[in-house]
Amino acid sequence: MRFCLILFPAVAVVWMLFTNLEQPAVWSDFELEAIQSLSLGELEQPPPDPTNRFSGSLRAAEFGHKLFFDKQLSITGGVSCASCHLPDQNFRDLLPKALAIGEAERRTPSIIGGAYSPWQYWDGRKDSQWSQALAPLERSLEHGGNRTFYARYVLDNYKDEYEVIFGSAPDISNIDRFPMHAGPAENPDWNIAWQKMASKDQDIINRIFVNIGKAIAAYERRLLPGPTRFDNYAEALSRGEESNEFSYDEVEGLRLFIGRANCIDCHNGPLLTNNEFHNTGILSAGGEIPDKGRVQGIRDLLADPFNCFSKYSDAPHMCSELNFALTGPTLIGAFKTPSLRTLKPPFMHKGQLATLNDVVRHYNEAPPSMIGHNEAKPLKLTLHELTQLERFLMTLEALQAADSKWVKAP
Repeated sequence: MRFCLILFPAVAVVWMLFTNLEQPAVWSDFELEAIQSLSLGELEQPPPDPTNRFSGSLRAAEFGHKLFFDKQLSITGGVSCASCHLPDQNFRDLLPKALAIGEAERRTPSIIGGAYSPWQYWDGRKDSQWSQALAPLERSLEHGGNRTFYARYVLDNYKDEYEVIFGSAPDISNIDRFPMHAGPAENPDWNIAWQKMASKDQDIINRIFVNIGKAIAAYERRLLPGPTRFDNYAEALSRGEESNEFSYDEVEGLRLFIGRANCIDCHNGPLLTNNEFHNTGILSAGGEIPDKGRVQGIRDLLADPFNCFSKYSDAPHMCSELNFALTGPTLIGAFKTPSLRTLKPPFMHKGQLATLNDVVRHYNEAPPSMIGHNEAKPLKLTLHELTQLERFLMTLEALQAADSKWVKAP
């Protein structure tokens, strides 16, 4: 009898656990609405980019597709956009910091779904895909080239395609007017050569250079996320069906994501990002001065000769995002909320956190920020709840980017 009394509670606990595992998840109407708001099925077509009148052009996209994979579009002839934005890794790499000609300061973000964001880069220092595509071309650590070099290369190798899209190309064969290497670059000789050029000649080169960016952007906007296990689960719920797509822990992790863990506050919408900037107390990479983040990014953007306001924008009068962009000290140490649809380690803007477990533990503790103010508050979740949250997050990685035509090199 005593043995039975001891055994009964243990059997009851086991029975309750298995009952929980077998029972379909019960969701409130509020929770179901939140889950559907995150589903890929809610994703509309990318919004138009009025600053790039070629963004919807198939020919421009096909041309940009070639440029994206062309390693000759670098000073060494060994780096392409795809060198860091790896197609088989959802267009990012798996390094703490990007590595091209040299090691960059931050991690390579995925460009999948970038057409939906008004801001590019971790600090939002670019406000269009086409202006973002230009920046690595001139950086010594990335492609390492200069504007006359790129203009001459494209017209020498792609003139027919260029002219079909952008119209008749200017003659830049006169080396006295258009030096082989000139541009406002880090290389002092190239910079001096650029300063010696007539402003009208600088403008001619700039427009060819900008068109390179606009073609690449027309390609990149076609890189869209593919469905995940979470989307399959959400679709089944939308039909009122039971689904065995998720384990019990994954279900409870999702419940935490949209509830007590507050993840949905920033990681919302079908791309699981609000595209805004937040200081979440991420420590600086080992031994480095803390990164200023958005507070410096918005300064750089406002001074950018290729921003929405510039003469190279096709709609300088349609810059509502830039017109009303926040500035000031509240942005110190703030970085753009990344999409969770390309979720592979390492994490954060400099790869400071190596695993998803590190990420959920960081937000659970919410330590003080090294600079600025940490907006996050401690979650106070149990270790088991953190495991459940982590298991749900692992369901968000897409199997592949949508439309394989654009994923492969042309």
